Amino acid sequence: MADPNSNLADAARDALKHNPVGQRVVGSRGLNVPFVRKLSRKYFYPFISRRLEADDVTFLNWGYEEDPPVGLSLSKADEPNRYHINLYHRTATQAGTDLAGKDVLEISCGHGGGASYLTRTFKPASYTGLDFNPDGIAYCKKRHVLPGLDFVHGDAENLPFADASFDAVVNVEASHVYLDFSRFMDEVYRVLRPGGRMLYTDMRSRDQIAEWEQGIADAKLRVIDQRVIDAEVLRGLDLTADVNLETVTNALPALLRPIGRQIVVSPGSRLYRQLADGDISYRLYCFSKD
Repeated sequence: MADPNSNLADAARDALKHNPVGQRVVGSRGLNVPFVRKLSRKYFYPFISRRLEADDVTFLNWGYEEDPPVGLSLSKADEPNRYHINLYHRTATQAGTDLAGKDVLEISCGHGGGASYLTRTFKPASYTGLDFNPDGIAYCKKRHVLPGLDFVHGDAENLPFADASFDAVVNVEASHVYLDFSRFMDEVYRVLRPGGRMLYTDMRSRDQIAEWEQGIADAKLRVIDQRVIDAEVLRGLDLTADVNLETVTNALPALLRPIGRQIVVSPGSRLYRQLADGDISYRLYCFSKD
């Protein structure tokens, strides 16, 4: 009988071969983006969710730390995820944004750690986490049970919500795998109420930045704040390296661990080197719907 892990490893390597910019940064016209997207959505992310559930991995984003440190006051339960939380906190509070009493949507909520933290910390009226990965949503519904917090399965480029449903949209480290970035931005504009904000962070490779910037310029949303955070993300990756490698060792079969080490961006990995060398740009943006 064929080894299913071997089949998955072959598929993952094929995806990486079609994505020479980096294991997670997708979007250049020269890449077979529909193939990578289909593979990731249908097989890889659900597989990862099932493998990580036992280890209770609630954050999938890269870390973030400033110098001097952000210095958030965290509970004992949140402390192990400090550097992942830092990125969510900085994203959600851009340009003086206050989520208290607001209706908030997070698109591509992953395993829901950020949704839980922002709900508990800023007390929005409601917080909805959406993700295309059904296994991830099932995990979120079991793991994060809080008043006002809900999770739904859905597509970032075809949001299952009425026009003007939310006061704020959060999107953390996800849009680089969307097939149609402009469609995504149009959907965010549609579901935001007038005066609403999009709180956004993501990365692109050097050869994708012009297209990314053009997509942002063409969007109906207005940029009110932006910042390059390469140094802060590198610092966060350094500080989370040991835990990330332990997670890879515990969660993945030996055949998949080399791929896992690339995906968690361990120091020395291709993505880590690209970020350190300036070949990847990681940025924060805050948009407003006027």
